[in-house]
Amino acid sequence: MDSSVPAVLSQPVVARLTRAAIFLVVTIRPGAEQDVTVRGLCADLSGLLRAVGFRDLEGRLSCVMAFGSDAWDRLFGTPRPKELHPFREICGQHHAVSTPGDILFHIRSTRMDLCFELATQLMARLEGAVTTVDEVHGFKYFDDRDLIGFVDGTENPVDQDAVDAAVIGDEDPGFAGGSYVIVQKYLHDLTRWNKVPVEEQENIVGRYKLSDIEQADAVKKPYAHNVLTSIDEDGKPLEVVRDNMPFGNAGTAEFGTYFIGYARSPRRIEQMLENMFIGRPPGNYDRLLDFSRAVTGTLFFVPSVTFLDDVVAENAAPPLAAAISQESKVADTARPHVSAGDGSLGIGSLKNEVGHE
Repeated sequence: MDSSVPAVLSQPVVARLTRAAIFLVVTIRPGAEQDVTVRGLCADLSGLLRAVGFRDLEGRLSCVMAFGSDAWDRLFGTPRPKELHPFREICGQHHAVSTPGDILFHIRSTRMDLCFELATQLMARLEGAVTTVDEVHGFKYFDDRDLIGFVDGTENPVDQDAVDAAVIGDEDPGFAGGSYVIVQKYLHDLTRWNKVPVEEQENIVGRYKLSDIEQADAVKKPYAHNVLTSIDEDGKPLEVVRDNMPFGNAGTAEFGTYFIGYARSPRRIEQMLENMFIGRPPGNYDRLLDFSRAVTGTLFFVPSVTFLDDVVAENAAPPLAAAISQESKVADTARPHVSAGDGSLGIGSLKNEVGHE
């Protein structure tokens, strides 16, 4: 086993892509009773997911539960993930807004009815404790294309490369097996976009529309989307795991893409966004933003299943010394890592066990 893979069970941040998803962002209402309700769901999430997913094991139902910076302090106290902070808005040629969000549920399946059932059960468990600030039902469009007509996610890392990109290792050992996730909801002006000649659309994206073949470096424009979202460190590419989804409402002419990116450090995604919104160099911004507007932006931390299963509902956020002691105990008894990208239900098994599907 690669020593960089943490000895804990991670949430399914690198699960295989599916054709349906629900993105649900909520805030926690004031009061200690609400905190108890939320912490109670943490330890019960695995069982709830199994109960719904068992209706169709081939539906590949999975769920990621993640927490914003303020919610982490409120629910769990210290220690805290070392790079967790509120989403930082970016003001450049275009604006990447920062919007509220205490908890993110990223629910995926091959079937929307399974996603919907799990979302319904989650909200029933949290009734009275949270307020929904955003809910998006995503779907795969023809040929896995976005609503702007281009295939999305072609260059996503897979297998061990995906784990290396998205899952924290020994750089933050107290939270090994966790991940960071940034979400943004983009609304497209499809009327204007569809008037742009295909050749210019391809220059904006950096990829040929029909074939999905990436343009040669000599042909790519410096403002192309895939140029500005490619970053490296010491000559090595820094990757993230995306699972973007189209969404839309035909009756209100609302069409968009829900961006979701997982990374072992949020700085990777933040750098990409700075390149897009400010430009590299400044002023050389992503021309796709002339047609696509970000209306939400939130950063969350994804704790391991090991962490969630050990949450006690009635416990208040622990003081620093007690929290460090408890973290050491968890590290000493950590379970073997199990990949969540193998088609299993993705978020654990019988409580305090692994490998049950």
